[in-house]
Amino acid sequence: MTLHQEENLPLSGIRVVDVATVIAAPYCAGILGEFGADVLKVEHPMGGDICRKYGTPTQRGDTLAWLSEARNKKSVTIDLHRREGVEVFKKLIEKADVLCENFRPGTLEKWGLPWETLHEINPGLIMLRVTGYGQTGPYKDRPGFARIAHAVGGIAYLSGMPKGTPVTPGSTTLGDYLTGIYGCLGVLMALRYREQTGIGQYIDAALYESVFRCTDEL
Repeated sequence: MTLHQEENLPLSGIRVVDVATVIAAPYCAGILGEFGADVLKVEHPMGGDICRKYGTPTQRGDTLAWLSEARNKKSVTIDLHRREGVEVFKKLIEKADVLCENFRPGTLEKWGLPWETLHEINPGLIMLRVTGYGQTGPYKDRPGFARIAHAVGGIAYLSGMPKGTPVTPGSTTLGDYLTGIYGCLGVLMALRYREQTGIGQYIDAALYESVFRCTDEL
């Protein structure tokens, strides 16, 4: 993967652990990497991120989507289902500034990696959690993807013919990229807060909320 060459970029020296998959949270990590952060992509040993096989294939066996979302990142494999993997992950957290993840709510907790534990390991850690509907509320346990977020957030209602069914507005991943941008903004504000206080932050970003914020026509 191509890494940035310039020195003294705005986020030089910031260490990001990207344990997320597909687009939204990895896109946030990718933006941070564009501006100088050292991003470590954590993948499962069996097959890696599913984005490696998503989209237009390349001659070397991955995809154009993977080349886009994984640029400016280093990669390591860790099996978080195993105790040894969890301990290795904790070592990464000790020295990390930012963690980006998008598992369903309760997954990290199941592995013994709740926010409280991670914050105890590294009080300055900034954690971005991306899900379809947020970490709390009646929909929190439901899987969420951008296309569903377009419907729940209302933007699909604005698309299509007047008497037809709602349709996906343009890109099927619009909600992912919106959430990645909002997540990045949250991380940057949290870095500023930590600069002033020394304390990290917990950021809860939901796909549908990012979409809803853009539906001013409703």
